Amino acid sequence: MENKEKKNPIDEARRYVANAEEVIKKANYDPEMKRYTDSKYVKMAGNTLWNGCLIALDALFGISRRKGRPDIDKYKKAAGERDKKLLAFVVDGYNTMHLSMGYDGIKQKKICDTGFEVANEIIDRCAMLYSPELVCA
Repeated sequence: MENKEKKNPIDEARRYVANAEEVIKKANYDPEMKRYTDSKYVKMAGNTLWNGCLIALDALFGISRRKGRPDIDKYKKAAGERDKKLLAFVVDGYNTMHLSMGYDGIKQKKICDTGFEVANEIIDRCAMLYSPELVCA
């Protein structure tokens, strides 16, 4: 039976990061090359990280996603109006998690580590700014 209570979106976003940590382990890290060997799992981890960030951002800004893909420009505009640090994190996160990891499957460990760092920065910043009563619909 499904729990009908609304989950805290910040906790849910952090759960996505934890899931991405499990996924990236399957990408088989090669310490000699300082790279992962399987781009499939890098892509999966990047997409999971980015989706977790979108959950936190959606909660903060009240952006509702309908049919189709979320528009990064909506997130950049909302972040820029609310918090300049968050805007920088969103731009970095989009480029690292969504494009480099999620689409390109870049296997360099440094890039993947940066994706995880930025995801946590976005979620932590959203947690600091988040108040369910103040969310604009």
